[in-house]
Amino acid sequence: MKQVKLTTPISEEAIRSLHAGDEVLISGILYTGRDAVHKYLHQGGELPAEVDLSGGIIYHCGPVVVETLDEDGERTFTITAAGPTTSIREEPYQADIIAKFGVRGVIGKGGMGLKTLGACKAHGAVYLHAVGGAAQVYADCIEAVEGVYLEEFGSPEAVWVLRVKDFPSIVTMDAYGESLHEIVQGDSLGKLKSLVG
Repeated sequence: MKQVKLTTPISEEAIRSLHAGDEVLISGILYTGRDAVHKYLHQGGELPAEVDLSGGIIYHCGPVVVETLDEDGERTFTITAAGPTTSIREEPYQADIIAKFGVRGVIGKGGMGLKTLGACKAHGAVYLHAVGGAAQVYADCIEAVEGVYLEEFGSPEAVWVLRVKDFPSIVTMDAYGESLHEIVQGDSLGKLKSLVG
């Protein structure tokens, strides 16, 4: 295990240097995306030109956002909480989105399934686990909101473009097919069988 600093956009080579268990500090741009966005993209929806997922990271997050108007009437945003949401809900869509858009990382909570793990291996991507309950810690890593798109889905489901500094996460599914989630589940089932049997 090692600690690695990455700045988006991220190359496939950099992603394939990571292994399950590595700690990653991310700087650059994160794009939030939850159920509505994943389903929309999976069904052929288009992203605005300002959202380029190639080499990027999708964060399964519905941030808590305070919106104000500045002196010129321009919208400004402050993220007060930015914790991860449960990732497995995106399992039907995530592999196709990784392949189609060149996504290099997905951040969320709880891990994902074998379809996503296969896409990570095939296309050079990783799943990064963020800690639930640390929403304010993650909000403190956000330096700026650079835009918001697909607002028709509602604030938590929109695509928020977040500039972050040293956003912490752990690689739990790597580009070599190793999943800490599968390992823990297998160990847990083995211990359960030994206790029951």
